[in-house]
Amino acid sequence: MPITDWPADERPRERLLSRGAATLSDAELLAIFLRTGIAGKTAVDLARELLERFGGLRPLLQADLDRFCEAKGLGTAKYAQLQAVLEMGRRHLDETLKRGDALTSPDDTRRYLAARLRDHPHEVFAILFLDNRHRVIAFEELFQGTIDGASVHPREVVRRVLAHNAAAVILAHNHPSGVAEPSAADARITQRLKDALALIDVRVLDHLIVGDESVSLAERGLL
Repeated sequence: MPITDWPADERPRERLLSRGAATLSDAELLAIFLRTGIAGKTAVDLARELLERFGGLRPLLQADLDRFCEAKGLGTAKYAQLQAVLEMGRRHLDETLKRGDALTSPDDTRRYLAARLRDHPHEVFAILFLDNRHRVIAFEELFQGTIDGASVHPREVVRRVLAHNAAAVILAHNHPSGVAEPSAADARITQRLKDALALIDVRVLDHLIVGDESVSLAERGLL
């Protein structure tokens, strides 16, 4: 049965407008993006099939052009639309932590750092530079590769902190595996950076590890 023949309170688009996007399932949200199904399948049926094929919404959103277009019902136009939607989402999050804004919401900070780091296929170490009122100065990705004492250089971190004239920082890096549990190496490099930055009176407010969820070393008592 076509979605247009469904009861109004069961149609994804009408439910989104009346109850909000958060009430919809992944398949229903994807169906609204797809707009139409294929022969013998509604957009919701197609969305469910795609989520099963890719292993969930996140792997689908991360798929490259070739893999994305292999799936029936998708193509280069849909891929371009999806990339535009994702980029708009990233830019929306950037606006929540734009230069000069004070950090007043830990949740906004977590969402911002997760959006910037979560989908990298390799480990990336980044810093959010803040002034003495905890207003955002800049965000930079500094190191790539395995995040340990050999790949994260305190001297370079100190150099960038001085270049931004920052008074405090929030450290962050991702775990591509999705498991955000802090390792012993994470704790060691955090302490090394904290000690190095203390010499120039710069505070490390937190170190967030980004995976499927975000873990705060400060909340774990490891800072």
